[in-house]
Amino acid sequence: MTIHMNLGEDSYDILVERGLLAKAHEHLNLNRRVLVVTDTGVPAEYAETVAALCKEGVICTVEMGEASKSLEGFGTLLSTMLEHGFSRKDCVVAVGGGVVGDLAGFAASAYMRGIDFYNIPTTLLSQIDSSIGGKTAINFGGVKNIVGAFYQPKKVLVDPDLLKTLPPRQISNGLAEAIKVGLTSDEVLFGIFESGEIGSRLDEIIVRALTVKKNVVEQDEKETGLRRILNFGHTVGHGIESSGGMAELYHGECVALGMIPMCGEAVRPRLIGVLKKCGLYREMSYDWDKIAEAAFHDKKADGGRVTVTTVSEVGSFEMKTLPCAEVMAMAKAALGG
Repeated sequence: MTIHMNLGEDSYDILVERGLLAKAHEHLNLNRRVLVVTDTGVPAEYAETVAALCKEGVICTVEMGEASKSLEGFGTLLSTMLEHGFSRKDCVVAVGGGVVGDLAGFAASAYMRGIDFYNIPTTLLSQIDSSIGGKTAINFGGVKNIVGAFYQPKKVLVDPDLLKTLPPRQISNGLAEAIKVGLTSDEVLFGIFESGEIGSRLDEIIVRALTVKKNVVEQDEKETGLRRILNFGHTVGHGIESSGGMAELYHGECVALGMIPMCGEAVRPRLIGVLKKCGLYREMSYDWDKIAEAAFHDKKADGGRVTVTTVSEVGSFEMKTLPCAEVMAMAKAALGG
């Protein structure tokens, strides 16, 4: 299936099909120097398959994890391209999850003021969410995604077969983002989760989630308004993720918890039921001071207030600009403490 992202000169196709990796050269222009960026958590054969399809493939493997989204990791990619004589006509291909996509995309945006970038996401989280939309970034000064650029890929290949090596927890981690867009924008998608037909309808979940994000990005590419709905659950979720005390939690798991306080009383029990089905619900102790510091040090906070997305009815949303203290009170009331 082809989903077309309509962004004028920056438009591109998102292909969703099993077996796409082995046919990457049929869809991407690989007849040139290609930097294939991957990490140590991705099966090496994925990057090797892509590199073998290139006229000149150079594989750069970074360490798995957020630590690679750094100035050092960014510099490594730039140095590798410089050493191999990459020109403006060459390109970068990300073969990995969100960390790889963010890092590789940012390097592509900066090298020679921008060269072609393709994304082949290998985790459910990146296939559903981070591989499209053009957000690229690294972490700096202890702040997540604070340095980056909006830089759209030339094409995205989503191959659900690449998910076969993922452990169940990583699948759950990705499902959090699909639950998120279902709550705000697609009642049918949320209904799939409530029905429990997740495994048999995974391809449909991916397509529906991507379609929601595509529609939002087309209307608000640079996140000046509507695109903020994609941050549903992220304010508190990022606070949990970045607070240091929840290091054992994945991004999607943190976002899942962050959605709970942003749902109305009628929706919240339905969401918790879905999160339990997907292995995303947990009860724990929170360090609220650290969470608040991490959440509102983020770029989305402004003058003691932050814009959050709330859901009082599945499939619809409301944006509210609230005092940070009020958001924290909502989180404590919903999550405990």
